[in-house]
This record gives sequence, C-alpha cells and structure tokens, in this order.
Amino acid sequence: MKQPVFDVIIIGGSYAGLSAGMALGRSLRNVLIIDGGKPCNRQTPYSHNFITQDGKAPSEILAITKAEVEQYSTVEFYQGLAIESQKIANGFEVKTNTGAYFKAKKLILATGIKDIMPNIEGFSACWGISILHCPYCHGYEIRNQPTGILANGAAALHYTQLISNWTKDLTLFTNGVSLLTKEETEKLTAHNIKVIETKVQELKHQDGYLQAIELENSNLISLDAIYGMVDFVQHSDMANQLGCRLNDAGLIEVDESQETTVEGVFACGDNSSKRALTFAVASGSLAGVMANFKLIEAVF
Repeated sequence: MKQPVFDVIIIGGSYAGLSAGMALGRSLRNVLIIDGGKPCNRQTPYSHNFITQDGKAPSEILAITKAEVEQYSTVEFYQGLAIESQKIANGFEVKTNTGAYFKAKKLILATGIKDIMPNIEGFSACWGISILHCPYCHGYEIRNQPTGILANGAAALHYTQLISNWTKDLTLFTNGVSLLTKEETEKLTAHNIKVIETKVQELKHQDGYLQAIELENSNLISLDAIYGMVDFVQHSDMANQLGCRLNDAGLIEVDESQETTVEGVFACGDNSSKRALTFAVASGSLAGVMANFKLIEAVF
C-alpha cells in the first residue's frame, strides 16, 4: 500500500504544535501531528498571563486545545517520538521510535527544549513549582513576599532589577563568588537587595514547594519561592539532522515567517523563542499560516 504524503508533519503536540495544527486544519490541509506526550512545563501546577486560561493547569489547557484541534478531520495524531528526519524529493521523511515512516511536503518543528538542572539537591523537584523563571507568568502570586534569586553576573543584575517590580524583599544567591562589579553590587545595595555568595547546598521543600535554602555553611534561609534560570539544549536532534542553523543562544534560527534556514522547515515554540506560553501559541499559529501559504505558492 502506497504511503500517503501529508501536506505538513508537525513534530511536537504541545501548545505551539497544536496551534500550528489548528491553523492548518482550518486551511483544509492534511496534517500529521507526532507527539511524545511530555511537554516541558508538565510539572508546573498553574499557568498564568494567558487570557481565557489564566490560572488553569497546563495539562488542562493542553487537553482543551487538543480536543479543539481534533475536530478538524484533516488533522491526524500519532503517539510516538520522532527520532529521525531527512530531506527527500519533494519534501521530508520522518521516522519514529516505533519504526514508522511518514512523508510530508512541509515540516514544522515544535519540539521544545530540555532544561538542564544544576547539581543542587531539591532543585529539579521544585522547578516550575516554587523555582520560577518568569515573573510575568508567576510573579503576581508571590508578590510582596520574601523572594530569592539564584543567578550570577549579568543575569543576576537583570533578574534583580526585573523582580524588584513585584517585591522589594529580595535576596540574591550567587552560589559562589559574585561576578558582579563593584558598581553593580553598590546598585543592588542601594535598593536593599542582599547578596549571598555562599554556595547553595540544598533546597528544602515539601512536594516541590520550597521551605528554605540551606547553604554550605549550614545556614538556613526561609523562603517560599526563588527565581532562577537554567541552561538548556534542544529537546530533539531534528534541527541538527536537517541542517537548520542555531543562533548563539542555542535556539533554532527562524525568519519573520517562522521558517528556518532550511527551506520548507518551520520552527515554533520554545525551540526557537524561549518565552512564555502565549508566545509559543502565537509562533505556532504563524508557522501554520506560513506553511500553508508556501504550499499555495507552489501551485498558484
């Protein structure tokens, strides 16, 4: 039996991928969404700053969105992990971890990123629950509370400046010798921001909810939440396999239409713009719209 060729294959079925799928389903395109079922924010209990969905669990938003996309008969879903992709004549071929192969004229990567947790006991358990990275997503809920920031150097200065909008009771943990300049440190002191250079030993918590920070000198500092940034890598090797260029930050490089440096391959969501959920949805919708337009251009 001859294998069907989809108009578009979307790799990744979280917010960006589903948003692209809806745009393409409404464009009457035959679409396959391949998804492994492990979104990056699955540990986060609530999502905020998303109109109509404010305060809902990410899993709830995802379920509603998938149900809406499933209403479009030309959109199909495949539960599995896409592990290989290559350019072929007139399109692309994708292989899954189950050995299945699929072909499409265009490809959308909505593959997300993988956060790399620091070697601090309790950090990964608290990540996304009481260790936060975005004040616009979670800052309102911990406004005016004693708050920690785990960062150093330029990132520490930026974070403390930003978070001071939500609370004035801030403590910066540089987790080692501070990389701030004398002038930067004086600026923080002028705003009553404490700087602690002692390394962090452990984050005491209950089911991911922070209770205290234990330092290497055994001092305990009670806090309900801290902000921190972590390193990341691309969640999938697809972009590399296809020859898509990454920028200096490690994100997939895209143009104003969400197309990568490889013609016919689009990227959306965290893999190309590490921002909030609303940005992922917007970039996914744009990727779907532009993939559809490129298909129209090919025949008209």
